[in-house]
Order: sequence, then C-alpha cells, then structure tokens
Amino acid sequence: MGLVTRLATVLLGSVALSGLSVGLAAAQNQNTKNVTLLERLVIGSGAAKVAIDTPQAVTVVDQKDIDDKQASTTGEIFDDMPGVTMVGSERPLGESFNIRGIGAAETSGDEARIIITVDGAKKFYEQYRMGSFFSDPELYKQVEVLRGPASSTLYGSGAFGGVINFTTKDASDFIKDGQTGAVRVKGSYSSNGSETLTSAILAHRLNETFEILAAGNFRRSDLQKLANGTTMTGSDFKAWSGLLKGTMHLDDEQVVRLSYQRWDSDADNQYYSQTADIGSAFGTVDRHVVDQTTVLSYENPDSANDMLDLKAQLSFSDTAVKQDNATGQQQASSIYNTDYGYKTLQANLQNTSNFTGDNWVNYLTYGVQASYQMRIAVPETGTVVTTHPEGTSSSIGVFAQTEHTINDALTLTAGARGDYSYLDPSDALTTTTPNGQFAFSPKVAAIYRFNENFNVFGSAAHTERMPTLDEMYQYGTNNRTANLNLKKEYSDNFEAGFGVSGYDLLTEGDTVAIKTTAFINNITDGIRSNPVTSNAPYFVNIAGMRLWGLEIEGSYESEAMFARVAYTLTRGEYTQTFIASTAANNRYAGQALDGLPQDKVVLTVGGRLPEQQLEYGAKVTIAANPITYYDNSTGKPDGWAKLDLFANWKPQDGPLAGIEAQFGIDNVFDSDYRENLSADRSKGRTFKLTLAKQFDY
Repeated sequence: MGLVTRLATVLLGSVALSGLSVGLAAAQNQNTKNVTLLERLVIGSGAAKVAIDTPQAVTVVDQKDIDDKQASTTGEIFDDMPGVTMVGSERPLGESFNIRGIGAAETSGDEARIIITVDGAKKFYEQYRMGSFFSDPELYKQVEVLRGPASSTLYGSGAFGGVINFTTKDASDFIKDGQTGAVRVKGSYSSNGSETLTSAILAHRLNETFEILAAGNFRRSDLQKLANGTTMTGSDFKAWSGLLKGTMHLDDEQVVRLSYQRWDSDADNQYYSQTADIGSAFGTVDRHVVDQTTVLSYENPDSANDMLDLKAQLSFSDTAVKQDNATGQQQASSIYNTDYGYKTLQANLQNTSNFTGDNWVNYLTYGVQASYQMRIAVPETGTVVTTHPEGTSSSIGVFAQTEHTINDALTLTAGARGDYSYLDPSDALTTTTPNGQFAFSPKVAAIYRFNENFNVFGSAAHTERMPTLDEMYQYGTNNRTANLNLKKEYSDNFEAGFGVSGYDLLTEGDTVAIKTTAFINNITDGIRSNPVTSNAPYFVNIAGMRLWGLEIEGSYESEAMFARVAYTLTRGEYTQTFIASTAANNRYAGQALDGLPQDKVVLTVGGRLPEQQLEYGAKVTIAANPITYYDNSTGKPDGWAKLDLFANWKPQDGPLAGIEAQFGIDNVFDSDYRENLSADRSKGRTFKLTLAKQFDY
C-alpha cells in the first residue's frame, strides 16, 4: 500500500470515526466560542453562510491565521490549504497560484483561469517569467478561497480553478468599544536573509459617522539560504506597501468605503526571471514594480426591506512594471527594456432579495459587472513587443443566482451568467482585427442537512473561458503567428461530498468539523501554448483534458487544544492525442497533465494555556512522489516531509495588555526538497520573531 493510499485510508477512517462520535454526541446547542475553521462565515458565495454548509469547497483564513504564520509573501498564507499550491518561486515577484491542477507560472493565460480580487476589485497580471500577484500579507485581514468553476456565476466566466478573495483591514478592526482610536506598531525578523518588517497602523474614529485607517509597511531581505546550503538567487528585495481607507456610516446599515492600496518594489540588477533560477540565461534588469488598487463601494443591507441588500462598487487596478538597463545575453531583446502594465476600470452592481414562506426561504442574488482593461507594453526601442501584444479588453456580464431552503434542511442553488468580451488589439500589431465572444456559465447545486451534525452536497457547473489578448494576438520568432481562430474553452465540473460536525465530544465546549469534497472537471477546447514551435500559431485549442481529485479539510477546537488537517489529491490527463513537430512535444491521450500538484497532507496540532494567553503547536507537511513536475537542472523531485513549530502570546489584561508576540521555526530539520511545481529547492531552517503593541486612546 503506497503512501497516498495509506494517508487517504487514515483520513477517511478519521472522518468515519468523527461521524460516529457525532452520532453519539448528545449536544444540541452549537458552541460560539471555539469556532472551527469550517464554521467561519463565507461572504463570497451568495447569501452569507458558514463554510461547512456550502455546496462548494471553501476555506477562510482570518487575521489570526495570517499573524500566526508570520508570512513573508502572500503565497505563505496558503501553505496549509487543500487544493491550493503556489507555483513559480517564493520570490515576491515570482509567485502564481495553482488550484486543483489549474495554474502554471510559465503558461500564459493560466492567470485568467483563477480569479483574484482585492476588496472585490479583480486583479490580473501576465508577463513572461513573472508572477501574477504582487502584494504584502500585512495588508489583509482575511483571505477566502472558493475552489472550482461554480464560482464563475458570481465572479465571471472562466474561473476554472476558482476564486481568491483578499479583504483589507478596516479601522473598526482595531478601535475598541468606548475608544476613539488606536495606534499599532509591529516589527518582525526572520533569520533567513535577515529579513525584517516594520509596520505601523493608525485607526481613528472622527465621529459616529466616519473612521479612517492609515497603514504603512516596509519589508526587506538579503539573499535567502536554501536547505542545501546554496542561496536563492534574486531573493533579496525591498518593498513598501500601504493602505488608506475611509469608512462612512450613513446610518445603522448604509456604509460607504473608499480605499487606496499600494505596493512598491524598486531593485537594480535583478534577474529577469523571477519564476525560476536559471542564472544568466536571461540576464538582469533594473525593475520597478508598482501595484495600486482604488475601490469606492456602497452597501445597504436594508433590514426593513426584504427586497434590498444592495452592493455597488467602482474600482481601478493599476499594475506597472518598468524594466531598463538590461544586461546579459538577451539585452538587445525588446522584451527586456520595456514598460509593462495592466490598467483596469471596473464597475459592479449586485442586489439580494429575500423571499419567505411557511417552511422555506429564498435568496435571489442578481447583478451586472463591467470592466475595461488596457494591456501595456512600451519598449525603449522599436514600436511593439510581439510576444506581449498591446490592446484593450472590454467585458460585461449579467448574472442571477437563487438559493432556496426548505425546512431548514434542503438548500437548492441554481445560477447562470452571461459574459460578452471584446478584444481590440493595438494598431501597431500585425493582426489588428478585433474579436468578440460570448460565454455562458450555468450551475446547479444542492446540500441536505440531516441534522445539525451531518450534511451531504453535490453540484454541477459549466463555464466557458474566452481567449485573452496574449493568447489570440501573440506572434514573433520562428514565423509563429497570431490565432484569430482560437476558440473559447469549456469546463464541465461535478462535485460531491459531505460535512460532519460535533460539539462537546472530548471536553465541554469543544467543537469538531470535517468536510470532504470529490470533484471531476472535464475541459474541452483547452487553450495552451502550441507544441509546434515554428511556422504555427503561438496558441491552439487542445481538444480534451480531464482533472479529478479529493480534498479533505478538518478542524478541532477546545479551550486547551486545537488541530487541523488538510489533504489534497489531484489527478489529470489529456483525453485526446496532440502530435507536435517533435516527439518530445507530443501530448498523448492518457498522458498526465503538466500542472498537477503533489498529493499532500498537512497536520497542525497545538495546545493553549488560557490563563497565560499562550498558544503553541507544530505543523507537519508530507508530500508524496509527484506524477508530473517542473523540469529543470535539479532533476525530478521526490516525496518530502517538513516540520514547523510556532508559538504566540497575547496578554489581554494587566500592564502587558496590547502586546503580541509570535515565534516560529520553519523547516526545523532543514529538509532539502523541491516542490514539484516550483523551480527552486526548499528554504533552509528559518527562525521567526514578531513583536507588536497596540496603544488605545
């Protein structure tokens, strides 16, 4: 019996035992103090509900989780989340996301298969050898991940992998009852690369109506050391980030928010490739990256009117990468000394109406979303970068989703969305013909609660992803051409699973929750870079791909201890043979897909000393031998295991009240391994220390 089979057997056995325990438990009242990971509120899937009661795999990371991780990059937030893997590298400019085998740092267009939002504003960036999201974890208080294409109904067509929602901090998160404001200062140190973080937050309530938050962070690091004794080239960085947010309460319910967020990194002699360590092959550049997000929103959850729960938003996202002073073998290439960027103006309008009857309640969510995006590539010499075609993308989508609950037991969800996208390439390109396409995304789902402790669910979702500017209009060397005949790709996804929860099992007030989800995703006309590398289009449709897998997420909480488990199994294959010009590039029916993550289990266990306000624990990560892997000079990755330790202390009263301290040791045994979708080997043993103090006034 292999490692994966053994792990699956153990975990599924634990689910069965938990279900038996729940069946025997006599507790009927839910505990409100020891809230498990799966009992956190999900706000991004329609009507607000807890994660375990959604017919979709959802994970919510809160402020405490982010603080306890002492994350250096946004990617570290997801290291114990089932179904989610960071790809590319751990450099701040080299991270991209992979959800359920969808997403690869070196595959153009994969960024469009996973939707990322910041306070509701969509973020998108695609550039050769660069990551897709640039930010700092210190800006956020919550991250919500909705896995699977069912998210397309509310967020936009083509969310084959799912949706990642980042939520920034608010002044009300820091101002205590009866206080006017707060000042919070924070400092962190990491032994690997002598990394430091300096952070300050000012939260102030001007009056009963208006409050404001101002936050600033500076994070820096020298070259970071790998477990094999070498250094991660290009891992040294300096980055400023900040957040300014004002919140106006028009009355007890109506809220207007205006926020501005900025992340800024300026480094000279930086390796061009941020997604992989390939030495001097691509040379170096001076690179200045600025990511900005401005959001104006209005919310009116009118409790006196069942027809009105309105959310309106106008946002502007601007990601700019300026590169110059290129050196090395490729310095004459136009892709190096170039200004890249994406500027996106978006408008969202959404409302939820509530209908009730004797034994049922219905939430109908409907709305419209529109966006206008400019893709920029301005070289120092020449007029066009053919491998990063400029142009504009305009889109509009309308959607509706109904959630109908009968007898507080059966919830039926049905939704549909229509999106129209219009691509208009730059006049400087060889091919300047605009392209318009329409995508349709329907879904149905059901969840049935047998009692407070057990539910089963299932769903079917269809979505379509239209080509991006890059995929349709890219051309260049070796007589490679644009492809105006590129078709949209289709996804048909099916999921089924169950949730188990229990209370007062081992001690009074404890809680346990486990959710298991199985999925299968059939993709047709999938878009990918052409295996034929000359005299052919850059991108083509490959007839068929199939992904399937299993995710298990569990959590236990009590006054004295806690535990979490996350298990990921993902499989995928091509369903039709695709013959290229060379045998090495052929893709055969039954051959494994390129972006499959390793099977992985993450187990976290810890204890609490409530009187001392101390929490401590350990996290063990075990990964099986990979099926596919990022191919580089280090060879095929093997299975691996890693141990992390952590502790935090947060006194709530006395003279030390307001102080927070976190301590951690990552990779305790200095394990040398390589994540199969990463080009770099593992970081070496790292000691982390964070101290924070809040002053209330």
